[in-house]
Amino acid sequence: MGQATHFASQGAKIARREIVHMRQWFVYLACLAVAPAARGLAPERPALPRVEFTDQRLDNGLRVIIAPDHSAPVFGISVTYNVGSRNERPGRTGFAHLFEHMMFQGSENVGKGEHFILVLNNGGNMNGTTNEDRTNYFEALPKNQLDLALFLEADRMRSLAVNQANLDNQRNAVQDERRQGIDNQPYGHAFLDVENLAYDNFAYKHSTIGEMSDLNAASVDDVRDFFRIYYAPNNAVLALAGDLDPAATLERVKHYFGSIPSQPPPPPVEMTEPEHYGERRETIMDPLARLPMVIMAYHIPPGNTADNYAMHVLARVLSAGESSRMYQHLVKQKQVATQVSAQADARRGPSLLYLFAFMRPGVKPEDCEKAIRDEIAAVQKDGITEQELQKARTQFLRDQIQSRQTALGVAIQLGQYAVYFDDPNLINTIVDKFNAVTAEQVKAAAQRYLVNKELTVITDLPAAPSSPSATSAAGEGQ
Repeated sequence: MGQATHFASQGAKIARREIVHMRQWFVYLACLAVAPAARGLAPERPALPRVEFTDQRLDNGLRVIIAPDHSAPVFGISVTYNVGSRNERPGRTGFAHLFEHMMFQGSENVGKGEHFILVLNNGGNMNGTTNEDRTNYFEALPKNQLDLALFLEADRMRSLAVNQANLDNQRNAVQDERRQGIDNQPYGHAFLDVENLAYDNFAYKHSTIGEMSDLNAASVDDVRDFFRIYYAPNNAVLALAGDLDPAATLERVKHYFGSIPSQPPPPPVEMTEPEHYGERRETIMDPLARLPMVIMAYHIPPGNTADNYAMHVLARVLSAGESSRMYQHLVKQKQVATQVSAQADARRGPSLLYLFAFMRPGVKPEDCEKAIRDEIAAVQKDGITEQELQKARTQFLRDQIQSRQTALGVAIQLGQYAVYFDDPNLINTIVDKFNAVTAEQVKAAAQRYLVNKELTVITDLPAAPSSPSATSAAGEGQ
């Protein structure tokens, strides 16, 4: 167990001040929604409180971002590694996600499972997540447990326990996760297959959770190489937010992380998506589905670009809330769908705008697809209204407020923006960038990007259990 046993369990008496902190945010939300209407004025968009932070690098390349917030005696810590499924190679998919699991299996001075025990026993919570573009690990703890959090994260960055037993254990855990979340879930393969069909570039074409055969083929040497290449301080961002003194906190970070050696930079990822020449289609016969579903996905520009923000506005206009276009037209008026959604990616590379609908019994998939296409055509022809634009802006501001209600939420955002776009200050400018989108820009972006050659359509149809699990028909451009 080693040094970890030096951290005695201490009760975190923070509930009252946490509630006060939450109430401050709820008052802000209430004023945002109610006050302008009460005064008979047009809605205002007060600026979010600015997040002040320091941004420095240690000699070994570790980027350290510290955002003090003394609202409550707590802090959040997020270690974001510049590695996701986009860094994987053919035959070794699922490695980034597998490694997320491996990072909780112990290190030189922390026993197997002890990371969880120490954090939870000291009044905290923790987790880790993986996507295409990054992997992050995070904890929220009382302020008097800063050393514990830094020790735990530094110890596994320096000396993760990589052995056959841990690999076998977590390989099985990831495979069970795939079975439960995809293979044995209705519509699971439909959502999984969207990227596979939409992308030609391998970086985004394969799933984050990986293929069973690739997970089975992973060796201890593969895992050691992955750790050496990607889990180095010069390939990570350590972000902390909360009741911290930046100068003193930086010294503690240097104490725990400063001696971890840097590694050669990982190989760059080629993110260029080849030009597409036609619509792509697939039909899945799904024995677990009860209603037909259609998923449509269009290629759009990367995140943190003007046209990507325009697509986020459009997604909200189409499906955010019961007053949205798709809900009003497809669910209420035409009654071709029971549930609709539009979502825009903000990836580091070429992204996607997704539209999906669950059909009512008896509705033909082609009729539902046509109804969605009609909504897109209406935007391309007439654009969106100023009222819809203002509503989207207000919704986005609300979401940003909610994402920053906790110190941990701030730490996670700072780390992700630093890894994604080399711009942690995006936390202070993203609302302005979203608000800069005009109705004319949304219309122009819809005309440019929502075209058939950039479209992928997957139709998921209920099937008898004895039917084949999937049949595919490639459309034009395959």
